[in-house]
Amino acid sequence: MQYKRYPYPKIVWSPSGGWWVQPSNWVSNTAATFAGILAVTGWVWYISAKNEVRTIKPKRPIPSMLWAKEFK
Repeated sequence: MQYKRYPYPKIVWSPSGGWWVQPSNWVSNTAATFAGILAVTGWVWYISAKNEVRTIKPKRPIPSMLWAKEFK
């Protein structure tokens, strides 16, 4: 089934690429974006774990006890 593309205005700019965009490097763009998100998430996790302080010891085990310095 083939469809005909309708005419669109040429002067409209879109940050996502416009109508019927198929960038040839979408795989590398996706990989780079995923790597950036992973790096920022890891950095935030590291800073959070480094600064975590509990004044009262939890009554039951919690996941952050595995990496928090005060429980090692």
